[in-house]
Amino acid sequence: MTADLTTWATWREIHQQPYIWADWGYDLDVLGLRAWIAKQDYDHVWFCGAGTSAYIGDILAAALPDTRSIPSTDLVSRPHYLMAGRKPLVVSFGRSGNSTESIGTLDVLDALAPTAPRLHITCNKDGALATRPSAGACKVITLPDATHDAGFAMTSSFSTMLLTALALFDQPCDVAGRMITLSDQLKTLLATFTPDPAPTRMVYVGTGPLAFAAREAALKVMELSAGQIPALWDSTLGFRHGPKSFVMPGTDITVFTSAESPARAYEVDLIAELRQQFPDARVTTVGPEGDVNIPQPFGAAWSAPLAIATAQLSGVRWSHDLGLNVDDPFSGAGTLSRVVSGVQLYPVAP
Repeated sequence: MTADLTTWATWREIHQQPYIWADWGYDLDVLGLRAWIAKQDYDHVWFCGAGTSAYIGDILAAALPDTRSIPSTDLVSRPHYLMAGRKPLVVSFGRSGNSTESIGTLDVLDALAPTAPRLHITCNKDGALATRPSAGACKVITLPDATHDAGFAMTSSFSTMLLTALALFDQPCDVAGRMITLSDQLKTLLATFTPDPAPTRMVYVGTGPLAFAAREAALKVMELSAGQIPALWDSTLGFRHGPKSFVMPGTDITVFTSAESPARAYEVDLIAELRQQFPDARVTTVGPEGDVNIPQPFGAAWSAPLAIATAQLSGVRWSHDLGLNVDDPFSGAGTLSRVVSGVQLYPVAP
């Protein structure tokens, strides 16, 4: 870390992640929460959130059978279509727990499924997700205060909410030990990863859960650069089907690679193709034995926060070099804010 970068809360929040994970692995009541989930009456698990919080659900649903990612932005705008005939356990993610769509999701459930079980995973003990009463069974998991990021970009909030959900919905494991391993991996990554100079365009691709990790990575770059570095994401195989037209000289392409087969074989083929077709583009691999080596001992979803950390670091570095306020890249513009507000909610008819 340079002295200049440490002045930004976002940079410090990225670097606090391994310490948060290590402690949280011991503090999280995994057995008690799993027992509560097992007692609930539901036939689907829905992961809900907006923006980065929705991408948590996308990563989870790509990794966990019989689960579904339902962005709160979709649920609020099409409540009757999505709720008809369903009996879900609704898992809501929210850094502040106060975004308009988080509140709108609670309104939808109150109107259409008041007794549906709810699990809220939030970083703000004072937000609506933590404090609003529910007619049915509701469990609130409030993450450590440090995860309530002060910066615009979600960093430690994103990763800790994702890992919390994996601890509860993936196969049972030694969560504390697993979090220690991931913490140690991230400490090594943070000490060794050096962002390349800022590109004119950025692409992230991956397979399965890592495709949606690529989505979050692309968002971090666009947010932190205030849109000055356009960023695209796609799946490894999907990228050839038109989105590859985004690549031009000066584009950086990062491939989040897998350990599983046959996904890795397809990724290797795409990497070779991109390096041959676009000699003026930087192609970087992030994953097992990659240019940025990130082993995946617990699978791709558990390693997603490590891969995304490279985009967090790059985004801050590039934002800083562009002369932006890293902690509030849209300062003065009034177009985006840390907590989305100003969205008109409309009544939900029973």
